[in-house]
Amino acid sequence: MERKRWECSALPKGWKREEVTRKSGLSAGKSDVYYFSPTGKKFRSKPQLARYLGNSMDLSSFDFRTGKMLMSKLNKNRQRLRYDNNNQNKGKPDLNTSLPVRQTASIFKQPVTKVTNHPSNKVKTDPQKAIDQPRQLFWEKKLSGLNAFDIAEELVKTMDLPKGLQGVGPGCTDKTLLSAIASALHTSAAPITGQLSAAVEKNPGVWLNTSQPLCKAFIVTDEDIRKQEELVYSVRKRLEEALMADIIAKGPGHCRAAWNMGVSTGP
Repeated sequence: MERKRWECSALPKGWKREEVTRKSGLSAGKSDVYYFSPTGKKFRSKPQLARYLGNSMDLSSFDFRTGKMLMSKLNKNRQRLRYDNNNQNKGKPDLNTSLPVRQTASIFKQPVTKVTNHPSNKVKTDPQKAIDQPRQLFWEKKLSGLNAFDIAEELVKTMDLPKGLQGVGPGCTDKTLLSAIASALHTSAAPITGQLSAAVEKNPGVWLNTSQPLCKAFIVTDEDIRKQEELVYSVRKRLEEALMADIIAKGPGHCRAAWNMGVSTGP
């Protein structure tokens, strides 16, 4: 990534604007903008910046992307402020939401109690309607072009799907297929079988089953399960060896503690 940082004249003195240009991946050439306070605090969005500055500065006309004040918005804000000042004495309704004060014979002001719920008030809901929500066809295409980045702002490599998993539908790539399968596993308790109808390949807009991900029908065999079990066993074995090596490297005290906890450290 290429980083450029300079002073931001639209913000108070000491504030800096950083522009990071991506050099690799599907988003190569795109840039991200960040701002840094005089103390070095990093801000990734305009709402974060506005919360931090509070009432000390009006950011309604500030363009977060370019780091400049937009004159068109600034002029509109001035005109609206001028209009509000001219009409403030025209008998506007009182929109104050604070609770009124009870007018009683007592010398002390007693606040009014605000009741927000009542036993007879019930919210009617339809459980079936909440479950059977309509889905847009090929909604997974909305996720195309989006990438995941780790805490170091490095692009996270996507998973390699098995050869038996093949996408179906217009513009279906491995990334959208992975998103569709992950969404189906997360939102539904039903088994994932893929599109069982053979006609979906010819006309997916008519024969598509929206409850299943955008992939051709597939079957998980006993051999697939066995290979996955071997993979999990191998990963757990390597993790065990790494933990034991770390315990031994830390000295005899850690070995005795591991032994007391039931972990064998070997001969």
